[in-house]
Amino acid sequence: MNIPEDRQYTREHEWILVDDGIATIGVTDFAQSELGDIVFIELPDVGDVMSADDTVATIEAVKTVADLFTPFPGKVVEVNERLAEDPDLVNRDPYGEGWIVRIEVDGEGEVGDLLEAAEYNSLVEEEGAD
Repeated sequence: MNIPEDRQYTREHEWILVDDGIATIGVTDFAQSELGDIVFIELPDVGDVMSADDTVATIEAVKTVADLFTPFPGKVVEVNERLAEDPDLVNRDPYGEGWIVRIEVDGEGEVGDLLEAAEYNSLVEEEGAD
């Protein structure tokens, strides 16, 4: 399982990469493999203000529908417009071109209760054993 060390993770299988107060959010390799082929992603509008744990996007896959949550408050500053035409980018490159949304973090680096790569790896191993 691909779990890059340069970002943080949620227990809901999202990755977060914060740079200069802007958090890029996507779903992990584990999440995209569990979802299966992604066919549509409902994105928020730029300028939307989010509270912690708000649904920031909805991912529709052949197998199921899943929500993407923001782990902290902030304002949507960019969405990955390419996903409208090519939602499969999330399956092919979840940590790169398949990012979903960018949020300006509200507060001084308060990014919620996030996991480091090793902690997230342990979570995935536990869930994979179920």
